[in-house]
Amino acid sequence: MKSYNIAVIGGDGTGPEVVREAIKVLDAAAAKFGIKLNYVHYDFGGERYLRTGEVLPDSAIDELRKFNSILLGAIGHPQVKPGILEKGILLRIRFELEQYINLRPVRLYDERFCPIKDKKPEDVDFVVVRENNEGLYTGAGGFVFKGTPHEVAVQESINTRRGVERCIRYAFEYARKRHADKPWRGLKPEDIKAGKRAQVTLVGKTNVLTYAFDLWERVFHEVGERDYPDIKRDYAHVDATCMWFVKNPEWFDVIVTDNMFGDIITDLGAIIQGGMGIAAGGNINPQGTSMFEPIGGSAPKYTGQNKINPLAAICAGAMMLEHLGETRAALAVENAVARVVREKLKSLAAGQMGYTTTEVGDLVAAAVQT
Repeated sequence: MKSYNIAVIGGDGTGPEVVREAIKVLDAAAAKFGIKLNYVHYDFGGERYLRTGEVLPDSAIDELRKFNSILLGAIGHPQVKPGILEKGILLRIRFELEQYINLRPVRLYDERFCPIKDKKPEDVDFVVVRENNEGLYTGAGGFVFKGTPHEVAVQESINTRRGVERCIRYAFEYARKRHADKPWRGLKPEDIKAGKRAQVTLVGKTNVLTYAFDLWERVFHEVGERDYPDIKRDYAHVDATCMWFVKNPEWFDVIVTDNMFGDIITDLGAIIQGGMGIAAGGNINPQGTSMFEPIGGSAPKYTGQNKINPLAAICAGAMMLEHLGETRAALAVENAVARVVREKLKSLAAGQMGYTTTEVGDLVAAAVQT
């Protein structure tokens, strides 16, 4: 029996509630497929910070590095100034564990929940590969004359050849694997686009950001032409991408982009797949410890009410299983989520699902076992 050690950070607000349901489903999948998952829980988050003044202990990163994976609920506390927890926990883990890929699948399970008219599951099924360690998020920059009428604020986007190339290579590899592993997870056989060719679209702003995206574009075509001739290459400006997400999401397969643009377009992707309640993401270090999470916030107004949608956290668990190499278990969870969404739920919004948070977890766990 394969055994995996998982660090669990429930975090703030409804984070612990959705993580609880994710673990329930993970345990159901583990029992079915003969896997052992060993969880160690950590209390990193707003309550600990308010109690101790400590965001993340100095020993935490080295300790987390020893785990096979990390499952995160949510970070963000209404009594803590924005940025303290996000930078001190999320960004620190992403950067120090070198989780240089942010992976965001965008899959529509039921057309009832898509805000775009006449779009079906086969039309909304793409993946965003976001660079996760560079760009504007490095914190490079500073102030001059802060607090005066002459104040200057500078925030610099850092893009290295190494960082850009490894992100682009990951996107090409993912596109190749995505088309080799059919049927695509979460889709019914009749939803699959027969013969669809693998495609990677670089999203940038080459007409204005002429230094950073000159590097991105050159590396994209050099690597693609030399090492991935079987994969179609495309380019779109980020503003046009937002438009095409809404008008023609079926055009996209795998998207690769920088940290900031990836952060923005993945929220748009979440809405067209049905909302934050279904949107999961992974912070990936292909050679180290990765972290998986629902991409919505901590939703403090729903804390303790048993109303929040846990499906994003459950889908994050499925992503974790896939990353660990447990593809059959991951597929079982994906298919169970798809069945519950299509057959049971009235909505994907908190408090409107027709079931409580706990009941949705129960439904998915049961579906995994059948």
